Amino acid sequence: MIKKRGDADKKTEAYYRGLMHAAGYRSKDLNKPQIAIVNSWTEANPGHVPLRALANRVKEGIWAAGGMPCEFNVPAPCDGIAQGEGQHYILPLRDLIAGSVESMVMAHGFQGVVMLASCDKIIPGMIMAAIRMNLPTVFLTGGAMMPFKSGDRELVTSDLKETIGLRQKGGIDKSQFLALQEKICTSSGTCSMMGTANTMGCFLEATGVAPFGSTTLLASESAKIRQARDMGERIVRLVEENQQFCSFFNRSSFENGVKYISASGGSTNAVLHLMAFASLMDLDLDLSDFDQIQSSVPVVAKFKPASEYNISDFHHVGGVPTLLNSIRESLSLDVPLVTGGILRSAVDAAPRPDGTIVRTASDPILAGGCFQILYGNLAPTGAVIKKTGVDPKMFIHTGPAIVFESEEDLRLHMMNREIKPGSVLVIRNEGPKGGPGMRELSIPAAMLVGMGLHKSVAMITDGRFSGATRGPCVGHVTPEAWDNGPLAFVQDEDLVEINIPESRLQLLIDDLELEKRKANKSRRSERVTRGILSAYRSQAAGAEKGAIWL
Repeated sequence: MIKKRGDADKKTEAYYRGLMHAAGYRSKDLNKPQIAIVNSWTEANPGHVPLRALANRVKEGIWAAGGMPCEFNVPAPCDGIAQGEGQHYILPLRDLIAGSVESMVMAHGFQGVVMLASCDKIIPGMIMAAIRMNLPTVFLTGGAMMPFKSGDRELVTSDLKETIGLRQKGGIDKSQFLALQEKICTSSGTCSMMGTANTMGCFLEATGVAPFGSTTLLASESAKIRQARDMGERIVRLVEENQQFCSFFNRSSFENGVKYISASGGSTNAVLHLMAFASLMDLDLDLSDFDQIQSSVPVVAKFKPASEYNISDFHHVGGVPTLLNSIRESLSLDVPLVTGGILRSAVDAAPRPDGTIVRTASDPILAGGCFQILYGNLAPTGAVIKKTGVDPKMFIHTGPAIVFESEEDLRLHMMNREIKPGSVLVIRNEGPKGGPGMRELSIPAAMLVGMGLHKSVAMITDGRFSGATRGPCVGHVTPEAWDNGPLAFVQDEDLVEINIPESRLQLLIDDLELEKRKANKSRRSERVTRGILSAYRSQAAGAEKGAIWL
C-alpha cells in the first residue's frame, strides 16, 4: 500500500497537519488520498491558458471521489515564442520541470498525481518526473487551437512561420503580413499542426496514460470539462488500487507510442524525448533499436505542415484511436489504460480509417516509418530526419556546404545574401553543449519553405528542428561539433551527401583529409555561459541519449 499521509493519531504528523490547516484544509480532508495537481498554466503560452479552468474541474472530480486535491504550478515555456536567444533555455527547462515536479511531489508526500500540460517540453518533462516517482499518475492536455479560416483555406501556426520567408521573397506585402500575424493563432490551445506539442500529447493517449481525444479536442469544447472531472475521479481510484505509473507506462506501451508517432508523421523532437524516457526506464535502447521499432509501421497520416490537414481534421475522423486501429497488427493491444480497460477494447470501438486523412496500413502514405536515422562519417552515432516532410526528389541529395557557426549567422545570411539552389547549409555548435541547449532552428527552416527553397536546399545541424519543420532538414547530428564531432571539420564548398534510402550522411572527403583537419583543428571559440546554461553544458548527455541533464 502507498503510505498514507497526515494520520492524526501520529504525533509526528502534527506539524504537517497544522500547516495544512493553515492552507484551508479540514481534519477530515487530510484523512483522504492526497492528490497533487501539477498545473503548467501560464499566461505566457497559449497552449496552457485553458489549464487554469481545467484544474478546477479536476479538483471537483477528486473531491467527488473522496480525495483531497492540492494544486501547484511549474514553468511552461513556448518553443515558438522562445526563438533566438531564448531557445538556449528551452531544452534545459524540460529537465528542470521534471526535477521540480519530482521534488515537490516527493517532498510533500502526495499519493497520486494529475499532470496538466500541453506543449513541447512540458509534457516530456512531466513524463520524466512520472517515470522517476512511479506514483499513480494521469495526464490531461489543454486541447487544440482553433484553425483560422481564410477563404477556402485553414491556416495554423506553421503557416505563419512560413510567411516570414514569403515576405522576405516579396510574395506578400506588409499589410498582409501584419494581418496574418494577428489572425492565424486564433484562440488558445496547442497549435493545430503535428508539431512536438501534439505529437507528445497524442503519445500520452497512445500509451494509455491520458484519455482518448484529450489532445485533438478543441480547447473550447465542453468535453474537456467532462474529461477533467473524469480524470479527477479516476486518479483517486488508482491511488486506492495502488496502480503505479509503471503499470501503464512500460516497455509495451512505450513501443506502442513510438509506433503511433511514426505512423502519424510525428515530430523529430519526439526522438530526443523518447530516448530520454528509455534511459530513465532502463530499457537498454539506442537509436538503432528505436529505428527498428519506428520503421516497423507504415505512415498512414500526415498533418500540417506536411499536408493540408490539421489536428481538428484528425479529431473529426476519430483521432488517435482510429490511427491505432489502422496499425493494430503492429501493436500490443492488451496493455491497460488509466481510464480503465485495455487498449484492444478502445481500438475495437474506434471508427475505421476514413482512407484519406487516416489511411489503412494496406494503403499507406509511406512504408517504413516517418523517420530515418542517418549514419556516416558526419554522424558516427546518428542523426535524425523526418522523411515524410521531405519531397521525394530530395531523398538523395549531394551539394556544396555553406558553414555557419550559429543560428544567428544563418539568419543573417538568409536575410542579406542569396542562397543558391543545391546548397547544403551546415549549422554547428548548436548541440546540447555547444548551444548550449540544443536550439530549435524552426524559423530558418520555415523561411526556406517560404522562399521556395525546401525542394533544392538542405540543412544539417547538431541542433534541433521543430516538429512542424518540412524539407530536407537533418538534426541531432552526433557527436556534436562542441565535442569535436565530425561536423566541426566541415568547410565551405565541401560536398555533403544526404541519402535517406540508404540511411547515410556523408562528408565527401577522404579519410586522410578528415584526420588531417582534426589534427589541425584550432581551439573552439568559447561561448560564455552562466547559471543554468553553464550547468547544462557541463552535464548534458548527447542527443543520441536524449540530452538528459538531471
